[in-house]
Amino acid sequence: MRLHKGARYFLVALALFLAETAAAQAPAGTATPRKGEQQEHGVTLSESFEGSSNADGQAMDLTSAAGYVFNKHFSWDLGIPIFFTRGTTSTGTQVSNIGLGDIFTNFRLTFKNPAVNYVTTLTGAAPSGDTKKGLSTGRATFDWGNNFSREFDRWTPFANLGVGNSLYNTRFFERPFVTLGTVAHFEAGTEYDLGHSVSVRASAYDVAPWGQQKVFSRLVTTTSGGAGGTVKHGRVFENAVETTGGASLVRDNGFSAALDVNPIRALDFELGYSRSVHFQLNTISFGVGVNLSSVLHKARQ
Repeated sequence: MRLHKGARYFLVALALFLAETAAAQAPAGTATPRKGEQQEHGVTLSESFEGSSNADGQAMDLTSAAGYVFNKHFSWDLGIPIFFTRGTTSTGTQVSNIGLGDIFTNFRLTFKNPAVNYVTTLTGAAPSGDTKKGLSTGRATFDWGNNFSREFDRWTPFANLGVGNSLYNTRFFERPFVTLGTVAHFEAGTEYDLGHSVSVRASAYDVAPWGQQKVFSRLVTTTSGGAGGTVKHGRVFENAVETTGGASLVRDNGFSAALDVNPIRALDFELGYSRSVHFQLNTISFGVGVNLSSVLHKARQ
């Protein structure tokens, strides 16, 4: 059986990462759990509010999640996201949306050792969102992420790679669109612990799709009347509700930087910046995470 060129690239990259025991952080859609979410076993409950702002507008989501940590290696989560988007199409039309996103679940295996920490996460999402609002692809989607990292005193280099049939959001880039089509994604960088529960991180990323792709816009809707206009920097999501085409619709690369503050175990704040080179977008992002299970545990004591 012959593998497609994009699939060969992914498998070769995976082999190189495994062979060299590279360090990593989690990929798009399967990010490493926030510090405040980590626990040894039992029920987990969390709330997070995240968002991004760039020249296209704002995209935010409020996610309620519940799960169970079975042991130090295996955990499971189920999440329900509510999206809030505001933006401007290429014709200047103002668009505002709110709605349920795709309900998702993930299964995570964690292996920690002195040589390298490895986390593999399989995420699946049901098509519960509205495709006309860009909140779903209308199809079940998945993402398999592989996360490698290693601590060197205060430094933690990381790399991650994954593959799926949809490009999920990251913690630093709430995209103004969703996609349907096979895609591999890569990221590498480092995190530095400043002390006092404050850390900074920087990384570079690459998105490598192949085959037919579909892009569902969160900016242009069937009622916005914003279709048309000139496509700039490949931003087809500014012009049409749905666009079908080749890999160039989704291909992307860029870099990001972030500040993380974890004042107490139950609370986590993040502020990030991401630069999409392909789409020529500068994005400022934020995130607030609350570990409700930790709060409830303390209340019972």
